Amino acid sequence: MVHITAIPFVTEAADITIQAVPEGGGTSPWWIAAAIMLLLFMSACFSGSETALTAVSRAKLRRLADQGNTSAQRAITLTDDGETLIGAILIGNNLVNILAASLATSLAIALFGESGVAIATLVMTILVMIFAEVLPKTYAFTNPESTSLLVSRPLALLVKITYPVVLAVQAIVRGTLGIFGVTLEKGTRVLSHEAREEIRGAIDLHHSEGGVVKSDRDRLVGALDLAHREVAEVMMHRRNIVTLNADDPAASLVEAIVESPYTRIPIWREHPENIVGVVHAKDVLRAFDAMVRSDGPVDLEAFDFVSLAIKPWFVPDTTTLADQLKAFLTRKRHFALVVDEYGALQGLITLEDILEEIVGDIADEHDIDAEGVTRESDGSYLVDGTVSIRDLNRYFDWQLPDEEATTIAGLVIHEAQAIPFEGQSFVFHDHRFDIVRRSKHQITQLRVHARRPS
Repeated sequence: MVHITAIPFVTEAADITIQAVPEGGGTSPWWIAAAIMLLLFMSACFSGSETALTAVSRAKLRRLADQGNTSAQRAITLTDDGETLIGAILIGNNLVNILAASLATSLAIALFGESGVAIATLVMTILVMIFAEVLPKTYAFTNPESTSLLVSRPLALLVKITYPVVLAVQAIVRGTLGIFGVTLEKGTRVLSHEAREEIRGAIDLHHSEGGVVKSDRDRLVGALDLAHREVAEVMMHRRNIVTLNADDPAASLVEAIVESPYTRIPIWREHPENIVGVVHAKDVLRAFDAMVRSDGPVDLEAFDFVSLAIKPWFVPDTTTLADQLKAFLTRKRHFALVVDEYGALQGLITLEDILEEIVGDIADEHDIDAEGVTRESDGSYLVDGTVSIRDLNRYFDWQLPDEEATTIAGLVIHEAQAIPFEGQSFVFHDHRFDIVRRSKHQITQLRVHARRPS
Protein backbone atom coordinates (compact mmCIF):
# COMPACT_ATOMS: atom_id res chain seq x y z
CA MET A 1 0.00 0.00 0.00
CA VAL A 2 2.89 2.28 0.85
CA HIS A 3 4.49 1.42 -2.47
CA ILE A 4 1.31 2.22 -4.38
CA THR A 5 0.87 5.60 -2.67
CA ALA A 6 4.52 6.48 -3.22
CA ILE A 7 4.17 6.22 -7.00
CA PRO A 8 1.78 9.15 -7.35
CA PHE A 9 4.07 11.19 -5.08
CA VAL A 10 7.09 10.46 -7.23
CA THR A 11 5.09 10.97 -10.40
CA GLU A 12 3.73 14.24 -9.07
CA ALA A 13 7.20 15.34 -8.09
CA ALA A 14 8.46 14.35 -11.52
CA ASP A 15 5.66 16.30 -13.10
CA ILE A 16 6.62 19.35 -11.09
CA THR A 17 10.24 19.01 -12.13
CA ILE A 18 9.36 18.58 -15.79
CA GLN A 19 7.06 21.63 -15.79
CA ALA A 20 9.67 23.82 -14.10
CA VAL A 21 12.11 23.48 -16.99
CA PRO A 22 10.01 25.26 -19.64
CA GLU A 23 9.20 28.14 -17.29
CA GLY A 24 12.84 28.94 -16.76
CA GLY A 25 13.61 28.23 -20.40
CA GLY A 26 16.91 26.65 -19.32
CA THR A 27 18.42 30.18 -18.92
CA SER A 28 19.38 31.79 -15.63
CA PRO A 29 17.32 34.90 -14.70
CA TRP A 30 20.59 36.67 -14.03
CA TRP A 31 21.64 36.27 -17.65
CA ILE A 32 18.32 37.70 -18.81
CA ALA A 33 18.68 40.65 -16.45
CA ALA A 34 22.21 41.22 -17.73
CA ALA A 35 20.91 41.19 -21.32
CA ILE A 36 18.24 43.75 -20.40
CA MET A 37 20.87 46.04 -18.85
CA LEU A 38 23.02 45.74 -21.98
CA LEU A 39 20.05 46.63 -24.20
CA LEU A 40 19.23 49.64 -21.99
CA PHE A 41 22.85 50.77 -22.31
CA MET A 42 22.60 50.52 -26.10
CA SER A 43 19.34 52.49 -26.01
CA ALA A 44 21.08 55.18 -23.95
CA CYS A 45 23.85 55.33 -26.55
CA PHE A 46 21.35 55.79 -29.36
CA SER A 47 19.45 58.53 -27.51
CA GLY A 48 22.60 60.38 -26.51
CA SER A 49 24.02 60.14 -30.04
CA GLU A 50 20.91 61.68 -31.56
CA THR A 51 20.98 64.60 -29.13
CA ALA A 52 24.73 65.17 -29.49
CA LEU A 53 24.72 65.24 -33.29
CA THR A 54 21.70 67.55 -33.27
CA ALA A 55 23.12 70.01 -30.73
CA VAL A 56 26.76 70.00 -31.82
CA SER A 57 28.18 73.10 -33.49
CA ARG A 58 29.09 72.32 -37.09
CA ALA A 59 31.55 75.21 -36.99
CA LYS A 60 33.49 73.54 -34.18
CA LEU A 61 33.40 70.20 -35.98
CA ARG A 62 34.65 71.88 -39.15
CA ARG A 63 37.52 73.46 -37.27
CA LEU A 64 38.50 70.10 -35.76
CA ALA A 65 38.19 68.42 -39.15
CA ASP A 66 40.47 71.04 -40.71
CA GLN A 67 43.00 70.18 -38.00
CA GLY A 68 42.97 66.54 -39.14
CA ASN A 69 40.47 65.03 -36.69
CA THR A 70 38.91 62.12 -38.58
CA SER A 71 36.14 61.65 -36.01
CA ALA A 72 35.02 65.25 -36.58
CA GLN A 73 34.98 64.73 -40.35
CA ARG A 74 32.99 61.53 -39.86
CA ALA A 75 30.47 63.40 -37.67
CA ILE A 76 30.09 66.11 -40.33
CA THR A 77 29.44 63.46 -42.97
CA LEU A 78 26.76 61.89 -40.75
CA THR A 79 24.97 65.20 -40.13
CA ASP A 80 25.07 66.09 -43.83
CA ASP A 81 22.39 63.42 -44.40
CA GLY A 82 20.30 64.01 -41.31
CA GLU A 83 17.29 62.06 -42.54
CA THR A 84 19.27 58.84 -43.01
CA LEU A 85 21.11 59.32 -39.71
CA ILE A 86 17.92 59.84 -37.70
CA GLY A 87 16.32 56.88 -39.47
CA ALA A 88 19.20 54.58 -38.54
CA ILE A 89 19.17 55.75 -34.91
CA LEU A 90 15.41 55.26 -34.65
CA ILE A 91 15.63 51.74 -36.06
CA GLY A 92 18.40 50.78 -33.65
CA ASN A 93 16.78 52.45 -30.65
CA ASN A 94 13.35 50.92 -31.23
CA LEU A 95 14.87 47.50 -31.84
CA VAL A 96 16.77 47.40 -28.53
CA ASN A 97 13.89 48.95 -26.57
CA ILE A 98 11.36 46.43 -27.86
CA LEU A 99 13.74 43.51 -27.26
CA ALA A 100 14.51 44.74 -23.72
CA ALA A 101 10.80 45.09 -22.95
CA SER A 102 10.09 41.59 -24.29
CA LEU A 103 12.83 40.01 -22.19
CA ALA A 104 11.72 41.92 -19.11
CA THR A 105 8.12 40.79 -19.59
CA SER A 106 9.17 37.15 -20.04
CA LEU A 107 11.33 37.27 -16.92
CA ALA A 108 8.66 38.97 -14.83
CA ILE A 109 6.01 36.42 -15.86
CA ALA A 110 8.34 33.56 -14.90
CA LEU A 111 8.96 35.14 -11.50
CA PHE A 112 5.59 36.66 -10.64
CA GLY A 113 3.06 34.96 -12.89
CA GLU A 114 0.36 36.94 -14.70
CA SER A 115 1.02 40.05 -12.60
CA GLY A 116 4.49 40.15 -14.13
CA VAL A 117 3.16 42.02 -17.20
CA ALA A 118 2.18 45.06 -15.12
CA ILE A 119 5.39 44.87 -13.09
CA ALA A 120 7.57 44.65 -16.20
CA THR A 121 5.72 47.58 -17.81
CA LEU A 122 6.18 49.80 -14.75
CA VAL A 123 9.83 48.89 -14.15
CA MET A 124 10.87 49.19 -17.82
CA THR A 125 9.06 52.53 -18.20
CA ILE A 126 11.04 53.95 -15.29
CA LEU A 127 14.35 52.45 -16.44
CA VAL A 128 13.94 53.55 -20.06
CA MET A 129 12.80 57.07 -19.14
CA ILE A 130 15.62 57.74 -16.67
CA PHE A 131 18.61 55.72 -17.89
CA ALA A 132 17.89 55.42 -21.64
CA GLU A 133 16.39 58.87 -22.34
CA VAL A 134 16.78 61.68 -19.79
CA LEU A 135 20.25 60.84 -18.44
CA PRO A 136 22.07 60.23 -21.78
CA LYS A 137 20.35 63.15 -23.51
CA THR A 138 21.22 65.50 -20.68
CA TYR A 139 24.86 64.44 -20.79
CA ALA A 140 25.00 64.66 -24.59
CA PHE A 141 23.40 68.11 -24.59
CA THR A 142 26.00 69.44 -22.15
CA ASN A 143 28.90 67.73 -23.94
CA PRO A 144 27.87 67.63 -27.62
CA GLU A 145 31.35 67.87 -29.18
CA SER A 146 33.04 65.12 -27.19
CA THR A 147 29.98 62.85 -27.45
CA SER A 148 29.74 63.37 -31.22
CA LEU A 149 33.38 62.47 -31.71
CA LEU A 150 32.98 59.38 -29.53
CA VAL A 151 29.92 57.97 -31.30
CA SER A 152 30.82 58.92 -34.87
CA ARG A 153 32.52 55.62 -35.74
CA PRO A 154 29.84 53.20 -34.42
CA LEU A 155 27.09 55.37 -35.90
CA ALA A 156 28.78 55.38 -39.29
CA LEU A 157 28.79 51.57 -39.16
CA LEU A 158 25.13 51.53 -38.07
CA VAL A 159 24.14 53.80 -40.97
CA LYS A 160 25.85 51.49 -43.47
CA ILE A 161 24.15 48.39 -42.03
CA THR A 162 20.66 49.87 -41.78
CA TYR A 163 20.79 51.99 -44.97
CA PRO A 164 18.59 49.62 -47.06
CA VAL A 165 16.08 49.39 -44.22
CA VAL A 166 16.02 53.17 -43.83
CA LEU A 167 15.36 53.61 -47.55
CA ALA A 168 12.53 51.10 -47.38
CA VAL A 169 11.00 52.84 -44.36
CA GLN A 170 11.25 56.24 -46.07
CA ALA A 171 9.57 54.85 -49.18
CA ILE A 172 6.74 53.32 -47.12
CA VAL A 173 6.24 56.58 -45.20
CA ARG A 174 6.19 58.72 -48.33
CA GLY A 175 3.86 56.29 -50.09
CA THR A 176 1.47 56.15 -47.14
CA LEU A 177 1.37 59.93 -46.78
CA GLY A 178 0.89 60.20 -50.54
CA ILE A 179 -2.35 58.23 -50.23
CA PHE A 180 -3.67 61.01 -48.00
CA GLY A 181 -2.48 63.76 -50.34
CA VAL A 182 0.65 64.71 -48.38
CA THR A 183 3.69 65.08 -50.63
CA LEU A 184 7.21 65.13 -49.20
CA GLU A 185 9.83 66.44 -51.58
CA LYS A 186 13.54 66.31 -51.09
CA GLY A 187 14.92 69.79 -51.68
CA THR A 188 18.26 71.40 -51.27
CA ARG A 189 19.44 71.79 -47.73
CA VAL A 190 18.78 75.30 -46.61
CA LEU A 191 18.61 76.99 -43.25
CA SER A 192 14.92 76.72 -42.42
CA HIS A 193 12.84 79.57 -41.10
CA GLU A 194 12.49 77.74 -37.79
CA ALA A 195 16.25 77.40 -37.48
CA ARG A 196 16.71 81.08 -38.25
CA GLU A 197 14.22 81.97 -35.57
CA GLU A 198 16.09 79.77 -33.11
CA ILE A 199 19.35 81.52 -33.93
CA ARG A 200 17.67 84.91 -33.70
CA GLY A 201 16.24 83.92 -30.32
CA ALA A 202 19.67 82.84 -29.11
CA ILE A 203 21.18 86.15 -30.23
CA ASP A 204 18.42 88.15 -28.50
CA LEU A 205 18.87 86.06 -25.35
CA HIS A 206 22.61 86.71 -25.23
CA HIS A 207 21.95 90.39 -25.89
CA SER A 208 19.48 90.61 -23.01
CA GLU A 209 22.00 88.88 -20.74
CA GLY A 210 24.77 91.26 -21.76
CA GLY A 211 26.78 88.74 -23.75
CA VAL A 212 26.18 90.45 -27.12
CA VAL A 213 26.19 94.23 -27.53
CA LYS A 214 23.41 95.88 -29.54
CA SER A 215 25.59 96.69 -32.57
CA ASP A 216 26.76 93.08 -32.85
CA ARG A 217 23.22 91.79 -32.42
CA ASP A 218 21.98 94.08 -35.22
CA ARG A 219 24.71 92.91 -37.58
CA LEU A 220 24.09 89.23 -36.87
CA VAL A 221 20.33 89.55 -37.24
CA GLY A 222 20.77 91.66 -40.37
CA ALA A 223 22.92 88.99 -42.00
CA LEU A 224 20.33 86.33 -41.15
CA ASP A 225 17.53 88.38 -42.69
CA LEU A 226 19.14 88.81 -46.12
CA ALA A 227 17.66 85.55 -47.38
CA HIS A 228 14.14 86.62 -46.37
CA ARG A 229 14.14 90.25 -47.49
CA GLU A 230 13.54 91.34 -51.07
CA VAL A 231 15.15 94.05 -53.13
CA ALA A 232 11.85 95.99 -53.19
CA GLU A 233 12.08 96.48 -49.43
CA VAL A 234 15.38 98.39 -49.42
CA MET A 235 15.63 99.92 -52.90
CA MET A 236 15.49 103.65 -53.56
CA HIS A 237 12.04 104.33 -55.02
CA ARG A 238 11.92 105.67 -58.56
CA ARG A 239 10.46 109.03 -57.45
CA ASN A 240 13.67 109.67 -55.48
CA ILE A 241 16.09 108.62 -58.24
CA VAL A 242 18.24 111.32 -59.84
CA THR A 243 18.22 110.74 -63.62
CA LEU A 244 19.48 112.64 -66.64
CA ASN A 245 17.95 113.19 -70.06
CA ALA A 246 20.56 112.21 -72.63
CA ASP A 247 19.15 114.79 -75.08
CA ASP A 248 19.77 117.74 -72.74
CA PRO A 249 22.70 120.07 -73.51
CA ALA A 250 26.02 118.67 -72.42
CA ALA A 251 26.77 121.68 -70.22
CA SER A 252 23.61 121.18 -68.19
CA LEU A 253 24.34 117.47 -67.87
CA VAL A 254 27.83 118.16 -66.53
CA GLU A 255 26.38 120.69 -64.09
CA ALA A 256 23.78 118.18 -62.89
CA ILE A 257 26.46 115.53 -62.37
CA VAL A 258 28.61 117.95 -60.37
CA GLU A 259 25.69 118.98 -58.15
CA SER A 260 24.45 115.41 -57.61
CA PRO A 261 25.53 113.61 -54.41
CA TYR A 262 25.73 110.34 -56.38
CA THR A 263 28.55 109.03 -58.56
CA ARG A 264 26.39 106.73 -60.73
CA ILE A 265 23.43 108.32 -62.48
CA PRO A 266 20.97 106.67 -64.93
CA ILE A 267 20.38 108.46 -68.22
CA TRP A 268 17.22 108.14 -70.34
CA ARG A 269 15.78 109.08 -73.69
CA GLU A 270 12.23 109.85 -74.83
CA HIS A 271 10.68 109.09 -71.41
CA PRO A 272 12.16 108.72 -67.90
CA GLU A 273 11.57 104.97 -67.69
CA ASN A 274 13.52 104.29 -70.88
CA ILE A 275 16.91 103.98 -69.22
CA VAL A 276 19.63 103.67 -71.86
CA GLY A 277 22.65 103.59 -69.59
CA VAL A 278 24.30 104.50 -66.31
CA VAL A 279 27.01 107.15 -66.37
CA HIS A 280 29.76 107.30 -63.77
CA ALA A 281 30.97 110.73 -62.68
CA LYS A 282 34.56 109.48 -62.80
CA ASP A 283 34.20 108.51 -66.48
CA VAL A 284 32.92 112.00 -67.26
CA LEU A 285 35.89 113.49 -65.40
CA ARG A 286 38.33 111.32 -67.37
CA ALA A 287 36.73 112.31 -70.69
CA PHE A 288 36.80 116.01 -69.76
CA ASP A 289 40.45 115.71 -68.65
CA ALA A 290 41.37 114.07 -71.94
CA MET A 291 39.65 116.90 -73.81
CA VAL A 292 41.52 119.55 -71.80
CA ARG A 293 44.88 117.85 -72.39
CA SER A 294 44.29 117.68 -76.14
CA ASP A 295 45.58 120.42 -78.41
CA GLY A 296 42.12 121.28 -79.71
CA PRO A 297 39.56 123.59 -78.11
CA VAL A 298 37.40 122.36 -75.22
CA ASP A 299 33.93 121.76 -76.61
CA LEU A 300 31.42 120.44 -74.08
CA GLU A 301 28.88 119.85 -76.81
CA ALA A 302 31.20 117.15 -78.17
CA PHE A 303 30.55 115.07 -75.08
CA ASP A 304 28.64 111.92 -75.94
CA PHE A 305 27.21 110.85 -72.59
CA VAL A 306 25.59 107.73 -73.99
CA SER A 307 28.95 106.43 -75.17
CA LEU A 308 30.38 107.03 -71.70
CA ALA A 309 27.53 105.17 -70.00
CA ILE A 310 27.61 101.47 -69.21
CA LYS A 311 24.76 99.15 -70.10
CA PRO A 312 22.02 99.22 -67.44
CA TRP A 313 21.47 96.11 -65.35
CA PHE A 314 17.86 95.31 -64.49
CA VAL A 315 16.87 92.96 -61.65
CA PRO A 316 13.40 91.78 -60.50
CA ASP A 317 11.98 93.45 -57.41
CA THR A 318 11.35 90.00 -55.86
CA THR A 319 15.05 89.09 -55.77
CA THR A 320 16.24 88.33 -52.25
CA LEU A 321 18.98 90.48 -50.80
CA ALA A 322 21.17 87.40 -50.34
CA ASP A 323 20.90 86.55 -54.06
CA GLN A 324 21.43 90.17 -55.10
CA LEU A 325 24.51 90.48 -52.89
CA LYS A 326 25.94 87.35 -54.51
CA ALA A 327 25.14 88.76 -57.96
CA PHE A 328 26.87 92.06 -57.16
CA LEU A 329 30.01 90.21 -56.06
CA THR A 330 29.95 87.86 -59.05
CA ARG A 331 29.47 90.59 -61.67
CA LYS A 332 31.68 93.10 -59.84
CA ARG A 333 28.92 95.70 -60.08
CA HIS A 334 27.64 98.11 -57.44
CA PHE A 335 24.44 99.37 -59.05
CA ALA A 336 21.29 97.80 -60.51
CA LEU A 337 17.89 99.07 -61.60
CA VAL A 338 14.83 97.35 -60.19
CA VAL A 339 11.80 96.44 -62.31
CA ASP A 340 8.51 94.72 -61.52
CA GLU A 341 6.99 91.71 -63.27
CA TYR A 342 5.78 93.93 -66.13
CA GLY A 343 9.21 95.45 -66.70
CA ALA A 344 8.25 98.84 -65.25
CA LEU A 345 11.00 100.69 -63.42
CA GLN A 346 10.47 100.59 -59.66
CA GLY A 347 13.73 101.95 -58.26
CA LEU A 348 17.42 101.18 -57.90
CA ILE A 349 19.50 99.06 -55.55
CA THR A 350 23.19 99.43 -54.73
CA LEU A 351 25.73 97.24 -52.99
CA GLU A 352 25.85 99.82 -50.20
CA ASP A 353 22.10 99.44 -49.62
CA ILE A 354 22.54 95.74 -48.90
CA LEU A 355 25.63 96.20 -46.76
CA GLU A 356 23.78 98.79 -44.68
CA GLU A 357 21.19 96.13 -43.88
CA ILE A 358 24.00 94.35 -42.03
CA VAL A 359 26.22 97.11 -40.62
CA GLY A 360 23.64 99.91 -40.42
CA ASP A 361 23.80 103.44 -41.83
CA ILE A 362 27.05 105.36 -41.59
CA ALA A 363 26.25 108.43 -39.53
CA ASP A 364 28.03 111.19 -37.66
CA GLU A 365 29.23 110.14 -34.19
CA HIS A 366 27.04 112.81 -32.56
CA ASP A 367 23.96 111.98 -34.59
CA ILE A 368 21.94 109.29 -32.82
CA ASP A 369 18.85 109.59 -35.00
CA ALA A 370 18.14 107.73 -38.19
CA GLU A 371 17.97 109.65 -41.45
CA GLY A 372 14.55 111.25 -41.80
CA VAL A 373 13.97 111.20 -38.02
CA THR A 374 14.10 114.17 -35.67
CA ARG A 375 13.89 113.83 -31.90
CA GLU A 376 11.45 116.30 -30.34
CA SER A 377 11.82 117.94 -26.94
CA ASP A 378 8.85 116.00 -25.52
CA GLY A 379 10.52 112.67 -26.29
CA SER A 380 8.55 111.96 -29.46
CA TYR A 381 10.02 111.54 -32.93
CA LEU A 382 9.15 113.44 -36.10
CA VAL A 383 9.47 110.78 -38.80
CA ASP A 384 9.28 111.00 -42.59
CA GLY A 385 6.74 108.58 -44.01
CA THR A 386 9.38 106.90 -46.19
CA VAL A 387 11.59 105.86 -43.26
CA SER A 388 11.74 102.08 -43.06
CA ILE A 389 10.36 100.22 -40.06
CA ARG A 390 13.56 98.19 -39.94
CA ASP A 391 15.68 101.32 -39.48
CA LEU A 392 13.46 102.55 -36.65
CA ASN A 393 13.62 99.17 -34.91
CA ARG A 394 17.37 99.06 -35.33
CA TYR A 395 18.06 102.59 -34.07
CA PHE A 396 15.58 102.79 -31.21
CA ASP A 397 15.13 99.13 -30.21
CA TRP A 398 11.44 99.20 -31.11
CA GLN A 399 9.53 96.07 -32.01
CA LEU A 400 7.26 97.36 -34.77
CA PRO A 401 6.22 94.57 -37.19
CA ASP A 402 7.56 94.78 -40.73
CA GLU A 403 5.85 91.74 -42.28
CA GLU A 404 2.98 93.65 -43.92
CA ALA A 405 4.68 97.00 -44.63
CA THR A 406 8.19 98.31 -45.25
CA THR A 407 7.84 101.98 -44.30
CA ILE A 408 6.34 103.60 -41.23
CA ALA A 409 3.66 105.25 -43.38
CA GLY A 410 2.79 101.86 -44.87
CA LEU A 411 2.43 100.38 -41.38
CA VAL A 412 -0.05 103.08 -40.33
CA ILE A 413 -2.09 102.66 -43.51
CA HIS A 414 -2.11 98.89 -43.06
CA GLU A 415 -3.24 99.09 -39.44
CA ALA A 416 -5.80 101.83 -40.08
CA GLN A 417 -7.13 100.11 -43.22
CA ALA A 418 -7.41 103.59 -44.75
CA ILE A 419 -5.33 106.61 -45.71
CA PRO A 420 -5.51 108.88 -42.64
CA PHE A 421 -5.99 112.62 -42.71
CA GLU A 422 -3.76 115.23 -41.10
CA GLY A 423 -4.40 115.53 -37.39
CA GLN A 424 -5.60 111.96 -36.90
CA SER A 425 -3.94 109.82 -34.24
CA PHE A 426 -3.69 106.06 -33.90
CA VAL A 427 -2.33 103.73 -31.26
CA PHE A 428 -0.73 100.52 -32.56
CA HIS A 429 1.79 98.18 -30.95
CA ASP A 430 2.17 100.39 -27.85
CA HIS A 431 3.11 103.42 -29.98
CA ARG A 432 1.04 106.48 -30.84
CA PHE A 433 1.17 107.80 -34.40
CA ASP A 434 0.04 111.38 -35.14
CA ILE A 435 -0.42 112.27 -38.80
CA VAL A 436 1.47 115.55 -39.32
CA ARG A 437 1.47 115.91 -43.11
CA ARG A 438 -0.23 114.20 -45.99
CA SER A 439 0.32 114.80 -49.72
CA LYS A 440 -2.39 113.44 -51.97
CA HIS A 441 -2.59 109.75 -51.03
CA GLN A 442 0.73 109.61 -49.19
CA ILE A 443 1.58 110.15 -45.54
CA THR A 444 4.71 112.29 -45.71
CA GLN A 445 5.35 112.95 -42.02
CA LEU A 446 4.28 111.48 -38.68
CA ARG A 447 4.97 112.08 -35.04
CA VAL A 448 5.67 108.86 -33.17
CA HIS A 449 5.42 108.50 -29.41
CA ALA A 450 7.57 105.55 -28.44
CA ARG A 451 5.26 104.40 -25.66
CA ARG A 452 1.53 104.70 -25.20
CA PRO A 453 0.92 107.82 -23.09
CA SER A 454 -0.70 107.16 -19.73
